[in-house]
Amino acid sequence: MKILLLAGEESGMIYREHIAVKVRELCPGVEIRGYGDYGFKIGDLAVMGIVQVLRRIFYFLRVKRTMERAIDEWRPDVVCTVDYPGMNLKLDAYARSRGIRTVHVVCPQVWAWHQSRIPKIERMVDKICCFLPFEPKIFRPGLAEFVGHPLALAMEREGKREELKKDGGRLLAVLPGSRLGEIKHHMPKLLRVIAELRRELPGLRVVIPAANEKVKKAIDAYVSDAVEVRLGGARELLREADAAVVASGTATLEAALAGCPTVLVYHVDLLFEIICRFTLKGVKHIGLINIVCEKTGETVPCPMPELIQQDFTVENVLKRIRPWLTDAEANAAARAALANAAGLLRPEGDPVDKIARLLV
Repeated sequence: MKILLLAGEESGMIYREHIAVKVRELCPGVEIRGYGDYGFKIGDLAVMGIVQVLRRIFYFLRVKRTMERAIDEWRPDVVCTVDYPGMNLKLDAYARSRGIRTVHVVCPQVWAWHQSRIPKIERMVDKICCFLPFEPKIFRPGLAEFVGHPLALAMEREGKREELKKDGGRLLAVLPGSRLGEIKHHMPKLLRVIAELRRELPGLRVVIPAANEKVKKAIDAYVSDAVEVRLGGARELLREADAAVVASGTATLEAALAGCPTVLVYHVDLLFEIICRFTLKGVKHIGLINIVCEKTGETVPCPMPELIQQDFTVENVLKRIRPWLTDAEANAAARAALANAAGLLRPEGDPVDKIARLLV
């Protein structure tokens, strides 16, 4: 059996490797290829933003032509694409036009941005594996399947908060974002929050996990020795912390699954805010755990306060987070709300196993 298994960015590569391992268990002797087998590196493929893509348009045209030729010449039994929809869905459509079965993993966020694209996507693939429970209802019956969110299962297996050792002091996790622009926008306000909380709670320990060395260097330029900046370990920190302030992104989902009472914050430039207001029509929230609660129609309330743009002030953050650090009942109630919401993402069975079985 031959499978073309394509992921074009780091987050997708993690899922790709897990899928490949499971496929090989189910089908010994299977041949699996990806972008790397045709000379393309993830670091070159993972480009964000319209301007950045246009600057390298000829490179991406070469990627597309090369992979289409690979589909024609190698003739895989199935093409499985993981996220990276701008390129991967085009290759799905090409493979399907050649009579090759296609499976796309991670539903494109058409429910937030481009609902008009839904009919087009339905023509591109044979199957969509969704990580969020409300996504299959967006498409025609039978096309999409909720397999569960792999991160929910992974974090459940890693252990619960009570199983971790703590030093007894209160701990605040601060995650300002993984992009340099996010750090620039968020750190000045977050430092004022930290200073006020440390004044009120002298024993408070504050830890900031950095996604990589470049981000750590940028954060170090803002903080004093009173704040610990560590490289990586965000997930472990969130399971241990009493509360957190987290910039919008995947880390907010990790915080929810860790059961850490969290204030979601975010600030962008005015131009980007205007663009979002005109294009982001499908959701009322930006935190993924809140979107899941909003979209599933469940009675589970949105458990993560969101402070966006002008609402992201030092006073508002302090108002939200102070009770979680000073009141045990308030902290426990926040954790219970997160647990109820996170339960919507927990699958029956292993999501990766379900995906692998669809391929073989």
